[in-house]
Amino acid sequence: MSIADFSGRLRPDACPGALQVHEAADGPLARVRLPGGAISPARLRELAACAAGLGSDVIELTSRANVQVRGLRSPAAFAERIAAAGLLPSEAHERVRNIVASPLGGRTGPGLLDPQPLVETLDRALCARPRLAGLPGRFLLAVDEGSGDMLALGADVTFFDGRLLLAGVDAGLAVGADAAAGLMIAAAEAFLDERAEGDRGAWRIAELHNGPARIATRLHTATTRSASHPHAGPTTDAEAPRAPGVRGTAPRAGRVEQRDGRVALEVVVPLGRLSAAQARAIAAAAETNSPAGTSDAPDPGGATGVPVRLTPWRTVVLLDLPPAAAGQAARMLEAAGLVTDPASPWAGVSSCTGRPGCAKSLADVREDARRWVATLDAPPAAPVHWAGCERRCGLPRGRVVQMVATGDGYQERHQ
Repeated sequence: MSIADFSGRLRPDACPGALQVHEAADGPLARVRLPGGAISPARLRELAACAAGLGSDVIELTSRANVQVRGLRSPAAFAERIAAAGLLPSEAHERVRNIVASPLGGRTGPGLLDPQPLVETLDRALCARPRLAGLPGRFLLAVDEGSGDMLALGADVTFFDGRLLLAGVDAGLAVGADAAAGLMIAAAEAFLDERAEGDRGAWRIAELHNGPARIATRLHTATTRSASHPHAGPTTDAEAPRAPGVRGTAPRAGRVEQRDGRVALEVVVPLGRLSAAQARAIAAAAETNSPAGTSDAPDPGGATGVPVRLTPWRTVVLLDLPPAAAGQAARMLEAAGLVTDPASPWAGVSSCTGRPGCAKSLADVREDARRWVATLDAPPAAPVHWAGCERRCGLPRGRVVQMVATGDGYQERHQ
């Protein structure tokens, strides 16, 4: 599939997957999609085993709550093991299963919707439609619990508070949670229709001229004929959604009280990079601190544990912990080099891959960031992102201080 980008180049959609790897400077890199950021302890252990046995012992968390395994010595063996673990349900769709969701799952604050059932329905529907394998690898679907934490991510299609947002715009499409997956899939198909009629270079709805209104018009026409989804008529003005408590860009760490009396524990992964040992520690913390009757259903690996969610801000959340177990889980993870203290300087720092993993990088930004963090005794006043070149890969959204390598030190920029 070739896609013309907006600088006039014609190039293939190079988003990596578990089958189509990226040839990085430190070896082949594979990306595994985890819809909603959900992964069981058993599957996390298998990823750790693959990273240690087939790769360079590095698992990266991405800004879409997916994972990347670096330095693969046998991409084919990796893909075979990932498929056997149940993490590759459709070879044709594996690079387009980009679904983010509120990681606290309707358990805290104003959010009431547990997004995971809708995420799973949406993923199955996506994989069931052969045509949707042709979506660009950057096309993104989001399910927001009602707290607004997904709104800042700029997803192409977002379900939020009984409405469908298109490229962040409220285009007048109301829908209940029970019908949301069908309408979201219809929006993705409408995007492909619009691309086919002349905007073949578009990767995202926002790149279509008047994209939200055009997609909404197609959905309005289709749903009027079928009456399968309740909605209001689409609007044509770009209308920003009003949302309570839109999440900022800085990673958080620490305990979060759930409505049911249990506890969620958010864990900062320094610079978004896990070793196999750290991934195993997360799996162990989820298994060890899961009382009977409160864990996820068993997966094909046979293990159970409290729900584990990866987040778009490159943290890990353990849900449904008994209050008495949260401290033990935190100690286990801190011992593995992860961060559960909200006062840690790591709670505000991110970076790109840098040298030696990226040939374009002008510096070893991870090492430079580590040295800088060692001089701090509290989180920075604003999130800080370290980048090895002008591409600034992995840059969080929102207000971020950027430290950009120039080949002669770093240039500080403010966004």
